[in-house]
Parts: sequence; C-alpha cells; structure tokens
Amino acid sequence: MNNINKNRLFIASCIALIVTAMTFAIRAGILSQLGNDFQLSDTELGWINSMAFLGFPIATIFGGLVYNSLGARKLMIIAFVSHILGLVLTVFAGGFWSLLISTFFIGFANGSVEAACNPLIADMYTDNRTTMLNKFHVWFPGGIVIGALASKFMTDFEMGWQIQIAIMLIPTLLYGILFFGQKFPKNENIVSDTKVNIKSLLSPLFIFMVVCMTLTATTELGTQQWVEKILGNSGASPMLILAMVTGLMAVGRYFAGPIIHKLNPPGVLLMSAIISTIAIFMMSSATGGMVYVAAILFAIGVCYFWPTMIGFVSEYIPKTGALGMSLIGGAGMFATSIWQPVIGSWLDNAKAVALESGAALEQAELLAGQETLGNIALFPLALILLFGILFTQRKKLEVDRV
Repeated sequence: MNNINKNRLFIASCIALIVTAMTFAIRAGILSQLGNDFQLSDTELGWINSMAFLGFPIATIFGGLVYNSLGARKLMIIAFVSHILGLVLTVFAGGFWSLLISTFFIGFANGSVEAACNPLIADMYTDNRTTMLNKFHVWFPGGIVIGALASKFMTDFEMGWQIQIAIMLIPTLLYGILFFGQKFPKNENIVSDTKVNIKSLLSPLFIFMVVCMTLTATTELGTQQWVEKILGNSGASPMLILAMVTGLMAVGRYFAGPIIHKLNPPGVLLMSAIISTIAIFMMSSATGGMVYVAAILFAIGVCYFWPTMIGFVSEYIPKTGALGMSLIGGAGMFATSIWQPVIGSWLDNAKAVALESGAALEQAELLAGQETLGNIALFPLALILLFGILFTQRKKLEVDRV
C-alpha cells in the first residue's frame, strides 16, 4: 500500500461516520418540532424515520455488489453527493412527503458510507480488523454525542430545526475535502471475487448472523431514535441521556481491543445481549435519576453490537468480502426501518389507552414510553438465546473459519 495515506483515509472515514451519526441524533432531537410544524402523528414520524433506515440497506446492498468494481473512492463520491442532496432537501421540506424523500437520500448516503468504509478499513488494517472497525465505529456514538448536544443547545436557544439540519453540511464538506485526490487501496487484503462473495452468503453461519443483526440493530437504534418521545416525560433530559449513552459507547469502542481479545467476539455479543435486556427492562419502569442509571447499563449493553457483528463476519466468514460486511449492516438497518412505524404506533396506541383511562397528557406519554420500552426489551431477550448458542460453538468457529 505504498503512497496510500492510511491515516488521512481513516480520519476522513471517521468524519463521514460522524455525519451519519449526527443525522440520527438531530432527527431524534427535532421529531417533536417536525410533528408540531407539520401536524404529524407519531406513526407518520415513524414512517419518516423509516426512510433513513430503508435508504441505508438499499445503499449497502448496492455498494456491496459493486464495491469490487467501483471501489471505495467512487462509493464515497456517491455518499457525499447524497448527503448534500438529502440535507438541503430536508431544510426546504414542506411536509410529510418531502420529508420522506429527503430522509431517504440521507439514509442512502449513510449506507454508502458504511458500504465504502468498512471494507476500506478491513483492507488497510488486515492484522487487527475487529479492533480497528471498533475504533472506526467509535464515531457513530461519538457523532451522536455531537449531534445530541448541538440539537439540545440549539433547541434551548429556540433555533429552528432547519438550522439544526444545515449545520451538518459543515462536516460533510470536510470529509469530502479529505477524501478528494487521495489514493485508495485496491482490495489487496479482502476477497474481491464477487461470485465467491455471493456464494459465501449462503453459509448457515452468515444467515444466522443476519438474523441476529436484525435484533441487535433494532435494540440499539430503535431505542435511540425515539429517545425524545419515549423518555420526554420521565424526569430526565432525553437528549442528555442520548449524549451520555453514546459518549460511553464511544469510550467503550475505543478500548474494545482487550475486551474482544479476552472474551472473543461470541463472548462479547452474549455479554452485550444480557446487559441490554436488563437495561431496557430497567428503563421501562424507571423515572428521575434511575433513568440515568439504566441508561448507563444500556450504553454498556449495546456498545459493541454493531462493530463486533461486522468484525465477526470479516474474520469468521471472510469469503463474503465487502459484500458480506455491507449486507450485515444493511440487514440491521432494514429491520430497523420496518420497526420504526411499529414503534411509533406502539406509542400512539399506548398513549390513547392511557388518556381514555383518565391519565393526564404527560402521564399518558410517560406510560406509553414505558410500555414501548417493555416491548423493545424482547429483542435483546431473544439475542441471549441466539448468542448463547453461538458462544457454545466458539471453539469450533475458531477451527472452521471459512
């Protein structure tokens, strides 16, 4: 990899991921403003959210299939253009349908970042892939911290949601400048035969991990995307909770190496499922200061899910190549897109029942959030069983890496 500035490419990739994360955080922070300005129900807001999660897997499927021919550079150009287009269209959105379209473009941009950067980093750092992928994915929670604090600050100072969306153009331009004119590696350390990649997707282990990814992603992102609606009346600040959770996740991912080495990926995933289940059940009944305690546990629980799943596929099913890494992320986002309007309907229905029973509006919203969290807790509960099975097979997995 002579003449390739790995450090600059890695930094640019991290900034692109920060933009991806900020879109999630700021959208979570402005949901109430969007609902009020355009008279949207929680179910309609759920459909808007779902477009970000739907655009993502479409981009990762496309990016995974063409990565071997287009390479990371061209995929990042697609990501950059889509980010600019999606953010600008959102600023000038006039209602439900325009928000759907603009949010889809943002989701497509986010998916293109993942489709390009995960195999790019795996190719550049072949000797410590899972560790470097965790360090790269530090900047998803890191970006959410930035976005959550920016959204809270701007909302507290009565700045409109349009300005909050527009500030994301700054880091978007920055990562575009850093990538511009750089030389990229040419798939030297990942399997780049598309036919072999596609055939390897039929591995029972890969299919098993896809199923697990749909649950890990919904556990993490399904909760985070609705934090303002779910915890808005719990006695804790939702955006401070989001910033605290994602800040802890960033620290955990940065120091992931020793933990992954000690427990190995299946052990890390099982531990994460157990802690996530306990944390979400705690949040479903906590109020006031106990919400922060439950949120700390939640951060520890979901911290390693996403990067360890991608690292697992890269290390244990390497013949899937860039396509496997893209599709595992795409599966997670696709599942999350499906569950977004469902989560919104859970909130609407539970609130309606509470209001009919005579609860005040704030109490009804609190009860709706708690009931919704109870439903979400079933996802990591299922993962305890699935990752428990994976953990019992860990020695065989080490011997039978395909």
